[in-house]
Amino acid sequence: MFRSRAKNGLAAFVTSVAFALLLAAPAACARQSRAVPAPATPHTLTGIDVLELEPFAPLRGKRVGLITNQTGVDSQGRRTIDLLKSAPGVNLVALFSPEHGIAGRADSSVSNDTDAKTGLTIYSLYGSTRRPTPEMLANLDALVFDIQDAGVRFYTFTTTMAYCMEEAAKAHIAYYVLDRPNPLGGEIIEGPMLDPDKLSFVGYFPMPIRYGMTIGELAQMFNAENKIGADLHVVSMKNWHRSEPYNQAGLPWIAPSPNLRSLTEAYLYPGIEILQAGGVSVGRGTDTPFEILGAPWIDGAKFAAQLQLRKISGVEFSPADFTPTQDLYAGQLCHGVKIRISPKGELRSIRMGMEIEDVLHRMYPQNFHVDKTITLIGNQATVDAIIRGESPAKIVKSWTPAQEKFRATRARYLLYR
Repeated sequence: MFRSRAKNGLAAFVTSVAFALLLAAPAACARQSRAVPAPATPHTLTGIDVLELEPFAPLRGKRVGLITNQTGVDSQGRRTIDLLKSAPGVNLVALFSPEHGIAGRADSSVSNDTDAKTGLTIYSLYGSTRRPTPEMLANLDALVFDIQDAGVRFYTFTTTMAYCMEEAAKAHIAYYVLDRPNPLGGEIIEGPMLDPDKLSFVGYFPMPIRYGMTIGELAQMFNAENKIGADLHVVSMKNWHRSEPYNQAGLPWIAPSPNLRSLTEAYLYPGIEILQAGGVSVGRGTDTPFEILGAPWIDGAKFAAQLQLRKISGVEFSPADFTPTQDLYAGQLCHGVKIRISPKGELRSIRMGMEIEDVLHRMYPQNFHVDKTITLIGNQATVDAIIRGESPAKIVKSWTPAQEKFRATRARYLLYR
């Protein structure tokens, strides 16, 4: 149903009826244009699906700018771009792309472009500017955001959403977020809080690394807590529950960026990505980014043995050699570990990252630079504790008071049970 925060009974009724009709027509829902097929009838209806069922009523009569990329598709694989372009009464006039571009393939700065199918201008928000300029917004009545997030504080899509919300507020235009599931789930909160003095493009708001909120819930929190003052509307999902894993929502995994190619990599990403700045390859330039970790100066067998001794819940490690084709140590033979998610335990990816960082610091203090991991960890006390050699268990426990305060703040903006 469509809502900012209040429920709209009529919209809920219309959506329920339409969803029942959708269930009665699995053949129509089975049409997919994605590389990874979804079930014939998706269990969860994302924001764009719900907007279609309304149909597009909130946007009628408006000149719209759409912030999106390759993840912005409905349950039948149709681009949100094309749906809004053909929607009666909706005037889609401009597109905006985040990091990695409109197709999600770029791994560097992105230039403005033109969408081949619609002829619309694509304004890059990861090039000469990271915010829409007043000139870009001059002829718009509304901005619409439809991008799949990764559920991680330092993933830049959340900052792009927030920056666009700030500019929409300044321009006095409405802002719509088409909600999607958090791929890491809606319950687990993990990691240290971002220090207030470390706000950046990879850290928009003081919160843990894993926050357990959808992109629409985040938008509500950012808008209220940062006093943005945007005319914000969240088009909520239908049939999604906080405890539901992404792979049970009936939605395919569409890689939001070049190195998050699978849901497995998305789960490992928060705990592995924080390590790269310290001087290890996290598998970029291989077929399995974030599932492999190493450097030329690591002894893979000894490293794997030490990690196995830690008995980290939810993962197993084995020695591995690899040669990345890009990024850190490109073209160099690296030794390290292959990481496998185990069904024996529930993965806490940040706890895993702390354990790996502790082992690297103890085994290779001259090669692995803990101090440089502050960029994504974002919490100086945590980095200092690792340098002092405090146990990961003690470090993780130290996060609890701040996490509980965040949990109380977060509760005010949750849209789903």
